[in-house]
Amino acid sequence: MTVNAVGIYEKALPTGLSWEETFDLVHELGFNFLEFSVDESDERLARLDWTERERADFRNAMWKTGSRINTLMLSGHRRFPLGSADPAIRAKALDMMAKAIDLAVDLGVRNIQMAGYDVYYEPKTESSREWFIENLKTCVEMAAKKMVMLSIETMDDPFLNSLSKVDYLKTQIHSPFLQAYPDVGNLTAWPENDVAHEIESNIDSIVAVHLKDTKPVTPDFPGQFKEVPFGDGTVDFEAVLRLFHRLGYNGSYTVEMWTSKAEDPIAEVKKAKAYFDGLFERVGIVQEPILSRAA
Repeated sequence: MTVNAVGIYEKALPTGLSWEETFDLVHELGFNFLEFSVDESDERLARLDWTERERADFRNAMWKTGSRINTLMLSGHRRFPLGSADPAIRAKALDMMAKAIDLAVDLGVRNIQMAGYDVYYEPKTESSREWFIENLKTCVEMAAKKMVMLSIETMDDPFLNSLSKVDYLKTQIHSPFLQAYPDVGNLTAWPENDVAHEIESNIDSIVAVHLKDTKPVTPDFPGQFKEVPFGDGTVDFEAVLRLFHRLGYNGSYTVEMWTSKAEDPIAEVKKAKAYFDGLFERVGIVQEPILSRAA
């Protein structure tokens, strides 16, 4: 029997809570883990420079509540990309990765999800591609030394918007510490992707999955990749989950959603969890039991 852990993205939860309160809320809402964010904001980038005391307090809150972090979601490279034309920005990107790896080790995080952008706010060039690959190779070498997995997310950007493109990237960087983290919403939004074939052909590289709904890219619409209510987009979640179940996928699923604009964020998360609970039951996916708080 395949049992899967199901997590919730940090940005889905109310802000202003202590870490202990946050982890308790994760469990109360029926999730096994929290997906931890280090995005491009100054506030979350500062987590890379947490003191020893701050790291210890975070670990203690996890242990006390029987919680864990499966993935550190490092989207800060959107602001400081590995493929930037500015050598100072590329150096900053590598420094961020070194710090993220050390933070992951200190917090017991096994996987760092990387955003698959060569650049985001700069023009894309052949050089941005080459700098990205060269620097990604350095990142993988750093991560491998400390036994931390790097997984590339399939993106809302054409540079790495499919598992096939991530697979080709792996032919340039040979390491078991470089894998794929598909976002089923992003995969679905690009019309050139055959979603089922993408997953079937690359299942051996998939270490985790984002569950997110999207609206597709068309000749006159750029697609909608964020804040699409589940069921309002075009992702066939039942078919995708049935496919993962058939393939014996053992990794985790993370419900990726944002609730900063919601009047009642917790109610929105409960609604999303109920939506996926029904789908998991329908396709035969068994969810990992919720761990109890330490005595």
